[in-house]
Amino acid sequence: MNKSKVYIETYGCQMNLSDSEIVASVLNSAGYGLTNDPAHADVILLNTCSVRDNAEQTINKRLIHLKQYQKKNNKLVVGVLGCMAERLQMQLIENKEIVSLVVGPDQYRSLPQLLNDAKNGIKGIAVELSKVETYEDITPLRTEGISAWISIMRGCNNFCSYCVVPYTRGRERSRTIESILMEIRALNKQNIKEITLLGQNVNSFKDPQTKQDFADLLEECAKEFPMMRIRYMTSHPKDMSDKLIEMMAKYNNICKHVHLPVQSGSNRILKKMHRVYSVEHYLGRIKKIKDLMPDCSLSTDIIAGFPTETEEDHQMTLDLLRQVQYDGAFMFKYSPREGTKAYEFDDDVPDDVKIRRLNEIINLQNSISAEKNQSEIGKTHTIIVEGPSKKNKYEWQGRTDTNKVTIFPNHNLTHKMGDLIKVKINRCTSATLFGEVLEG
Repeated sequence: MNKSKVYIETYGCQMNLSDSEIVASVLNSAGYGLTNDPAHADVILLNTCSVRDNAEQTINKRLIHLKQYQKKNNKLVVGVLGCMAERLQMQLIENKEIVSLVVGPDQYRSLPQLLNDAKNGIKGIAVELSKVETYEDITPLRTEGISAWISIMRGCNNFCSYCVVPYTRGRERSRTIESILMEIRALNKQNIKEITLLGQNVNSFKDPQTKQDFADLLEECAKEFPMMRIRYMTSHPKDMSDKLIEMMAKYNNICKHVHLPVQSGSNRILKKMHRVYSVEHYLGRIKKIKDLMPDCSLSTDIIAGFPTETEEDHQMTLDLLRQVQYDGAFMFKYSPREGTKAYEFDDDVPDDVKIRRLNEIINLQNSISAEKNQSEIGKTHTIIVEGPSKKNKYEWQGRTDTNKVTIFPNHNLTHKMGDLIKVKINRCTSATLFGEVLEG
């Protein structure tokens, strides 16, 4: 008898990608097979994001689209997982006829039983948040590749006024360093070339047994796996310590890229966001990074049009972009999220003003990114070959140590996934580097 087939569709951040691998592992252990085609699935699971309103709207539209599969297979089970499941549990079960189960980020172990119930016509909700769940005993089921996400902690304690994460993912808890190293050892045997350590705020990681911090974890990884590239995200400026920056500078296999969300260049807005650092503190962290790692690339997150934001506040954000000179940024207009502190604020910045300010931020950052990439022309980078580019099968891609996507020709398929090659950059766009492979 064939296994029931599960199709998992993932939305949102890298944490969700990592969670989908945990879900796949749980279900595979319970006898389910995986499929990449929803038309061949007995179970369709949407792993969702609630950080912004448009993410939830995308899921609502997708649920309507999935009805075509249910018409062809009346036994099809559709479930919503993740942050949206946590936030809108009853609405999803009661108002979305197609949805049979709703499972929050801390309840993935219950999926086999819930799916069994759903097959018998019993709808299920499992959204209770946990103070201890880290899934550290579950080996994520990964598809083939040369890189892997490793979730080192779950939840968040920061309660930024605009953010739903502490409400949808619970309070912060860390895995043990030994469990993380065991996972990396297994990946190393599978010839994985690069890992990314994940957490909502990796800087506040603390081993529950040894009390070692994130810098200690990075050093353990760098020393034990010298041939593996190590990345991490995301950082919080209030916890970005000198010790961590010094550790990054010390080891060549710790990639020289820091994603350090700033959100706004105005101290008044940062306070209203409950970010608990000042622009001055943030710039001090940037200076320390640049002093110890001059070639380190920097990226950030920016929110345009937060409640009460004035033109002066907006100009401060633009000034910060000019001062820091980020290599890249994720930029969004503010959208209220029910249940957060900011939801109680008057959303008083008109939408057209938000859009105009966001476009000004995007245009400025694109010009800075283009200028930064222009300075790469003539330089040589060592990259890990990731595979064919999306636009041309004869052009392949990889990333530099500084996390810049690099495209290079591979007409004769001389190079394969996982190879370390040297590429000399000869042109660029604001988002991508292009180069030629240097032999030898």
